[in-house]
Amino acid sequence: MIMADEEINGFIEGWRETSEQNKEAFLFFKKLLASLEAVVLEFVPRAGVTYSLRAKHENQVEKPLFVMVDVIEGEPRWLSICFYADLTTDPEEKGDFVPGGLLGEDARCFDIEEYSETMLHYLEQRVIEAHRNASVQV
Repeated sequence: MIMADEEINGFIEGWRETSEQNKEAFLFFKKLLASLEAVVLEFVPRAGVTYSLRAKHENQVEKPLFVMVDVIEGEPRWLSICFYADLTTDPEEKGDFVPGGLLGEDARCFDIEEYSETMLHYLEQRVIEAHRNASVQV
């Protein structure tokens, strides 16, 4: 389920793709998150700053999400994908540990400055792991 479909669709339609293909990377995450069971998606735009796609498992009570896919406004736009540190791992140490970095709690964040199938596949596994762990966070 995606909240504010018109708003997110308008954002996507207005996003001019660049050679970095970050729009394509964002669409990858949007499709992945929409395919997972028991997930509620929320789109939180802060025009000129960030555009956040936030995913929450229906079983989660204490945390408002399990992953946040931020589009960071810039030239070009780039992505920051953040998880609560206790919901996912980073076995290849591709991300950054950010104390208090996700809504005041410790986070693991991964920046995507250009489309990379290797990085998208790696993050897909992190999303699946966080989704699974969030499903028991009641």
